[in-house]
Amino acid sequence: MIEWILAQPFVFAAALLALVACFRSQGTYWLGRGIRAGVIRAKWAQRFQEEKATAAVARLEKYGWPAIPLSFLTVGFQTAVHLSAGLIGWRWPRYTLAASIGWVLWGVVYAAGGLAVFAGLFALAQASPMAAVGVIKLVIIAVLALTLWRSAPLRDRLTKSLN
Repeated sequence: MIEWILAQPFVFAAALLALVACFRSQGTYWLGRGIRAGVIRAKWAQRFQEEKATAAVARLEKYGWPAIPLSFLTVGFQTAVHLSAGLIGWRWPRYTLAASIGWVLWGVVYAAGGLAVFAGLFALAQASPMAAVGVIKLVIIAVLALTLWRSAPLRDRLTKSLN
């Protein structure tokens, strides 16, 4: 099936893969909401109403939303993130807005060959696990360096200190 999708024009393949990500993430989110509803009706309900619990949910509502779209760039972690969003009771409109960015991101990455990258990394890990760890570390360092370099205040401080 994936070969058929990837044989389609890029925009169609990306849209179809984004739709798959949409259904999967929404299903996982609603599973978490269902589990939460069952727990709230149970004898542990008061724990969800404690001040610390409501404060944690409020902080996640305010600052935790980048985890949702970024989770689509991971393998295995995204299910935990979407289930957790449902478990802690994130509001559906806010979750869906954050997830929609991830749907598009996931569709584009996988339609552009993301599966091939993961397959290559997996093959490298089988041949040499340390080489795969090295590649992952290099990618993380490159992303962090690029992110920090694009930060104007930091870039200005670095260039002033080098001059």
